[in-house]
Amino acid sequence: MTRKGRRLLVISCAAGVLFVAAGLVLFALNDTIVFFRSPSEIAAEGTRPGTRLRLGGLVKDGSVQHTDGTHVRFVVTDGGADMGVTYVGLLPDLFREGQGVIAEGVLAPDGSFTADSVLAKHDETYMPKEVADALKKQGVWKEGEGTP
Repeated sequence: MTRKGRRLLVISCAAGVLFVAAGLVLFALNDTIVFFRSPSEIAAEGTRPGTRLRLGGLVKDGSVQHTDGTHVRFVVTDGGADMGVTYVGLLPDLFREGQGVIAEGVLAPDGSFTADSVLAKHDETYMPKEVADALKKQGVWKEGEGTP
């Protein structure tokens, strides 16, 4: 084997090892990657039950129901579609109707969303970019509501 041939063999083996390593890393991260969706996107795409995702939008006025100290049901809307959310735990202090929210959890078989964490916007001028983009797409966004 010539010197050029050995060099080519070493480079191709190294590239193969890097390719396999990258594939293994992506496979390992597959369960931890969480995608952001708005209620309209979930309805349009037909997201399958059991899918872990982040649901973002506005808390619909008049939808918050406290069943006991820690069980809460509310509706997230983006103006085009609504999605019911159930959550067990303490809500953030800034959580209220009409405000931006991101709920992370799992889509239930009945079409509702079971959240295991709820994030509320942290002041009156901020809204996560994903939520602002989804609201703009639906035509619900009003200029001056937040920083897109």
